[in-house]
Amino acid sequence: SLREELMKLPFYEGLLFNPESKATVMAITFDQKKLNTKSRIDIVHQVKGLADKFAADNTIDLHFSGLPYIRTAVSEKILGEMKMFVALALFITALILLIFFRSFYAVLFPMIVVVLGVIWSFGTLVLFGYKITILTSLIPPLIIVIGIPNCILLLNKYQQEFAKHGNQIKALVRSIYRIGVSTFFANVTTALGFLVFAFTHSDVLIEFGLITSLNVMITFLISLIFIPIVFSFLPPPSAKQVKHLDRKTLNRFLKRIDRWVHQYRKRVYAIVIVLVVISLYGMTKITTVGFVVDDLPKKDVIYTDLKFFEKHFRGVLPFEVAIDTRKPGGALDLSTLYKINRLQKVMANYKEFSEPVSVAEGIKFSYQGLNDNDPKRYIIPNVEELGRLKGYAGGAKDNQRMFRSIIDSTKQITRISFQVADIGSIKMKTLLAEIKPRVDSIFPAENYDVKLTGNSIIFLKNNDYLLLNLKESVLLAILLIGTVMFFMFMSFRMVVIALIPSMTPLLITAAMMGYFSIPLKPSTILIFSIAFGIASDGTMYFLTKYRQEMRKFGGSISRTVSTVIRETGVSMIYTAVILFSGFFIFTASSFGGTSALGMLISVTLLIAMMSNLIFLPCLLLSLERRIITKAFLSEPLIQVFDEEEDVELDDLQVQKEVKV
Repeated sequence: SLREELMKLPFYEGLLFNPESKATVMAITFDQKKLNTKSRIDIVHQVKGLADKFAADNTIDLHFSGLPYIRTAVSEKILGEMKMFVALALFITALILLIFFRSFYAVLFPMIVVVLGVIWSFGTLVLFGYKITILTSLIPPLIIVIGIPNCILLLNKYQQEFAKHGNQIKALVRSIYRIGVSTFFANVTTALGFLVFAFTHSDVLIEFGLITSLNVMITFLISLIFIPIVFSFLPPPSAKQVKHLDRKTLNRFLKRIDRWVHQYRKRVYAIVIVLVVISLYGMTKITTVGFVVDDLPKKDVIYTDLKFFEKHFRGVLPFEVAIDTRKPGGALDLSTLYKINRLQKVMANYKEFSEPVSVAEGIKFSYQGLNDNDPKRYIIPNVEELGRLKGYAGGAKDNQRMFRSIIDSTKQITRISFQVADIGSIKMKTLLAEIKPRVDSIFPAENYDVKLTGNSIIFLKNNDYLLLNLKESVLLAILLIGTVMFFMFMSFRMVVIALIPSMTPLLITAAMMGYFSIPLKPSTILIFSIAFGIASDGTMYFLTKYRQEMRKFGGSISRTVSTVIRETGVSMIYTAVILFSGFFIFTASSFGGTSALGMLISVTLLIAMMSNLIFLPCLLLSLERRIITKAFLSEPLIQVFDEEEDVELDDLQVQKEVKV
């Protein structure tokens, strides 16, 4: 009998029950003071625990949704994935180091360096008062992946030098001076790639950018201080440990690159031009779209539950129409109520919107109750009946309370509340463009102020604004890194030469997004700034070494390029393998954006390594000799110190303290 009475109330149809599928809803409203605090997580767990017990006792299926629940469930997934990524990053980097160096010490101490970097990253998060989000959860594994190459470069140079002359201290000093400067600027470019996010207007991106850039530099300093100190106390590298420097396969590959650079530059340029043209066309296929839960896999319970609500109740995302009548009491005027009712009928034609909650629906509901719940009386009454209803509602506090959430105290401003499906930013824009003129035709601008708002609209606007910010951050990263390169070489020509090989992989990545239908959204546009910053590392490392060798060979570009390819190639390949493997672990994420970020950055950095080893030397050899020689033989603003001109390294010894 109670069910029959309920079914007579159209007010609840589509809001609390679906008469066709028999699905029902229990709506729980959070205290706004607790919604954005840690206590929200405990409340969600308590509610879900009670609900799960109820479901088990009554053998029924329950589905959970709503923004507080989604945010809580997603944050727990993030925490679990962060632990997984840290473990995977440590394991994979340790394994690769062991394969490369065949030395326990060459694995242990670099791992200690990155673990210290991870500890610092957590410490700075706490010091700045930031929370773990989907982006800040990536910082610890990123520090591991980015920090290991610093150790590889130092250890490779140390072993190369020791293999030449057998003097351990001389080898360590040379690795500090020669690799320290180049890795410093390489880490600066990486840090800038992250720091540009701090110039956006998104708190999540600002936190991610500041903490990551700061800890990239901290981890660099730890590696530069810790590795030489520790290895000065350890025995010199054995013949077995430096054997990897003479791997025949690797050396043959580098010799082949050297031959390509000197003999087949035209073919290299032709390949690059073809790739760029294909990439430019692929970029035109990129789409820009965002969903509230699009990063979750389609089989995830959060996603399937959201789709359940969309199927039976047309969604859970708030969509509001705020109406200012410009006069006290205007919201309850009969003309306004008729207009609200007319707009609701228009909105009913769109399957994306749920049934409305409004003052018009409240009055129809009250009028039906005043007439013994007769379903035929679920209408807006005439003027006389409306006056009678107002008298009834005015004397009942419960009825007044019901209207407070949809009408202000002066009865001038009211709102119509809908729930909308997560249809994506593109479709939502199309829908808004269609709805807005209809709203304006019902509520003329000369009499009403109408705004379309709600979390669904805010998400759409934030998504567009964030994409604009991130596009600006990519340009800012290029500008800042280009400035660093200028101070390194004091030549605009060299800045152009350095930027081209670093930007070419980004074009190829953008083309991959277009051809493989990977949409441009906040989680994927991060790729370009991060990848550009890290890809510039190899460019800086190559050109810094080029400057050093150019002085040694008296301006012979050909001999200099060959030497630099041979001496830097091993470290650059090792670094590329570490970075590729390290970022590739993010493909294991259940979040689509994180997975795409890992795959695309991995491929981009692999292409960047080839670009720096092949394309960059070709540019150096092809450009006018006088320009390049002048750029590199002139005094830079920042001088790379050459220890051989100042210190007799062969005389260096470890002096032990003698206590008297």
